[in-house]
Amino acid sequence: MNIYNSVTQFHFEQTRTISPENMTGEKGKSCMKGSALGPSRKGQGCISIPAGETVIIAEITGPAEIRHMWFTLTDRTHRGSFVLRDVVIRIYWDDEKVPSVESPIGDFFCNGFGARCDINSVPIVVNPTGGFNSYFRMPFNKKARIEIQNEHEADLQHFFFTINYAIMPKPFEAPLYFHAQWRRQRVTNYAQDYVILDNVEGHGYYVGTYLALTALERYWWGEGEFKFYLDGDSDYPTQHSTGSEDYFGGAWAFHNRDSQGRPKAKCFQTLFMGYPYQTNRDATRDFFQTGDSNPVHGFGDDSLPMHGLYRWHLPDPIAFHKNIKLAFQQIGNDDIRLYERCDDIASVAYWYQSPSENHNPVFPNKQQRTPR
Repeated sequence: MNIYNSVTQFHFEQTRTISPENMTGEKGKSCMKGSALGPSRKGQGCISIPAGETVIIAEITGPAEIRHMWFTLTDRTHRGSFVLRDVVIRIYWDDEKVPSVESPIGDFFCNGFGARCDINSVPIVVNPTGGFNSYFRMPFNKKARIEIQNEHEADLQHFFFTINYAIMPKPFEAPLYFHAQWRRQRVTNYAQDYVILDNVEGHGYYVGTYLALTALERYWWGEGEFKFYLDGDSDYPTQHSTGSEDYFGGAWAFHNRDSQGRPKAKCFQTLFMGYPYQTNRDATRDFFQTGDSNPVHGFGDDSLPMHGLYRWHLPDPIAFHKNIKLAFQQIGNDDIRLYERCDDIASVAYWYQSPSENHNPVFPNKQQRTPR
C-alpha cells in the first residue's frame, strides 16, 4: 500500500495516454487536433456514441498496466434519467471472450441508482460534477480492450475519457488480473442470502464491494452479515462480518439524531469505507426536458429509501486459493425483533485473480437494470 514504492525506483516502463485526442496512445501524437483557435489548440475531448451502439475506446498491447481511468458523461437526456445505468463498461484481458469487468458505468464508480454522487476513496474517486476516476492497477501481458455500450434510448453526444497506462519492459510473472462484476436482484427472497459473487475459480484476492440497496420494507435494513465462502466452503463460510454497517466500518446502524431529536443514519466517507449516498427523494425530474409541451406524468419527488455504500479490502484483502463466493443476508431489525426481509439490491464485486475462464451470470438488460 506504499504508493511511493512506484516512484522511488525507476522501473523503465513507458507511460502513455489514450483519449479522443490520441486513440492509439502513440508516442508524440497527442494534442494534434485543432479547433477554432487554430492548429493543435484544444481539439477533440470527447466522442459520441449512438443509441444501441458499442464502441471500443482502448486497445492496448501488453505487457502493460492500466493505472488510471477517467470518464464523464451526462446523467440524463430527453429520453430518460438513468444514463449511468444504461451505459455499460466492459474490459477484456488477453484473449478473453467473456469480459473480466462488466458493470453499468455508474455503479462501477459507486454511483448506483443512476444518480451522481461524489466519492472520496483510494481506488475510486468521483469529483464534481460527475468526474469518474479509477486508480485500480490493472496489469496484463498480452492485450486489453475496453468497450462502452450505450443502451440508452438517445445518442450520447459527449462521452469524455482518458486511459493512463504504462508499457512494461518485460512480461509480468504470474500476474493477478483485475475483475469487477455487477449483479442485481429486484426483489430478494425471504431467508435466502443475496449472492454478490459466485463461480470464481482460481487464486487471488477479493478487494472491494459496492452495495446499492433500495429498501422495500420499513425500519433498519442492515442487520445481515456478509459471508465469504472460501476454497470449498459449503454450508458455512470462513470469513464474515457482524452486520451490514459493521462490514462498512460503522456501528449501531450509523445512528445520528438531528437538532429535533429525530434519528437518521449518518453518511460518511473514508479512504477504504464509506456510506456516501442516502435519499428518499426522486430527483429524476429536476430540470428534465422531454420536449412535451404539457408534461404531467413525472411529477412528485418521493422515492423509496436508497442507500449506497463501499468497502475496499486493499489493506485487508480476502485471499482465496481455489474459489470464492460472497453472499449477504437480508435481515432487518425493528427494535423489537430481528426479521427476514426483501429488498432491491444491486452490487459490484471487485477482485484480482489468476488468469482463467470467466463464468459470468447473464448480464441484465436495460429494463432489468432500471432503478426503482
